[in-house]
Formats: sequence, C-alpha cells, structure tokens
Amino acid sequence: MRAVRSLALFGAVIALTANMATARAAEPFYILAISWQSAFCEFAARKPECKSQTVRRSDAGQFVLHGLWPQPARRQYCNVPGDVRAASASGRWRDLPAPELTPETKAELDVAMPGRQSFLDRHEWVKHGSCHAVPQAEIYFRDSLRLLRTINDSGLAELMRDNIGRRMSASEIRARFDEAFGAGTGERVGVACREDGDRRLITELTIGLRGDIPGGTPLPELMLGAPPVGRGCPDGIVDAVGQQ
Repeated sequence: MRAVRSLALFGAVIALTANMATARAAEPFYILAISWQSAFCEFAARKPECKSQTVRRSDAGQFVLHGLWPQPARRQYCNVPGDVRAASASGRWRDLPAPELTPETKAELDVAMPGRQSFLDRHEWVKHGSCHAVPQAEIYFRDSLRLLRTINDSGLAELMRDNIGRRMSASEIRARFDEAFGAGTGERVGVACREDGDRRLITELTIGLRGDIPGGTPLPELMLGAPPVGRGCPDGIVDAVGQQ
C-alpha cells in the first residue's frame, strides 16, 4: 500500500511539474529592443532625431527604446486595418494614427524614444503594441518605459558611457546583467553590431522576456522566464555622439 501511495505521489509531482511547464510556456513572450542612439545615427544621419542629437541630450549616454515585440515574430498588426498596416510596412509612418497617450507618457517617451521625431512610436504601436497582452497604447508604452528605465538605472548605461570610444565585448554586457539582475539573466541578452568602415559598432541589445509585463512582474523574473539566446555580436565599439 505504501508503494502504491508513493507511486501516486510521484505521479502527482510529475503532473504538477508538467502543468507548471505548460503554464510557463503559455505565458506571453517578448523581445525588448533597446538602441545605442549614437551608433544608430551613424547610419541614419538624415533623420531628425539624429540631426538634433547633442552630447548634452540624454540619449548620448544611455539606451533608448526601439520597441517591445510580442513573439513569435509573426505576431504583428493585431486587428489593424489593412490600409494602416500598409502605411506602417511601407515606411509612411507620418500617415499612421498617433497613439492615445497621456501628456506625462508623451513627455517621457520624447526622451526615451528619440525616434518619435520620425514617428517611430506610431509604427511600433500599430505593428507590435496592437499585439500586447493589454492592447492599449498607454499601457504598452508605460510598460516599455518601465523596462527601459530599469535597465538604464542598473548601471548598464554608466558602463556604456565609461567605455565610449572603446571596444566592449558581449560577455562584459551580459556580465553586467548578471550582476544587476541575477545569475542567468545575461544569457537572455543578444548584442547587435553593424560595420562602419573599419569599425564595428554596438547598435542594439535584444532582451528576451516571458511573463506578465502589464501586471508589473519585475524585470529579473521576466528575463529568467525566457529561454537563453545567442550572444550575437562578440564585441564592438561604443560610439560617441558626433562621429557620424
């Protein structure tokens, strides 16, 4: 009888573990993309946000918001009319409807997403925000800003500033995530670079997240809930303003 009870208990534990794994797999999965604006502007110097960038502007020394992208990648343009989708996909972002945001969120987004000057917020909202767990523009951008703020305040922005003009490795960046948010979080960070003549520049980080973002789940928990990703670019230079 004891053996039967032990077998039943073992079976229950296995079932519970399987159910937990299934529940975790069903949680929303995202990629948070944050850009190093100075490097971005090497390749987009004509954009208004690049023409206006200065060493005194905040994006000269911290990451800026590119977007928060529900996964898988094909999850885009949820319930978006065809004409709006076509305008977004073809780069006619000025023609897109402006997201409905509070003045406070608009003001914070002006700083955290310089690409608003090129209507990036409109594109990101219709393409990705429409598929957010809570598809409301205010919630989508507030969630995105919270995550970006947490990363910049973690010491990562300071690390990047301290290495402007120098080469940094993906391992260094991932190690800073481990220090700030716990062992293993760095494995959820991919580094993107782009060649600029004889220089390779760090342009962007992509960060895997899984969990209840609108519910306020802390960043470390969101990162550790996501599967590990490849490191991407092995190393690159941290670009300075005015190099383009």
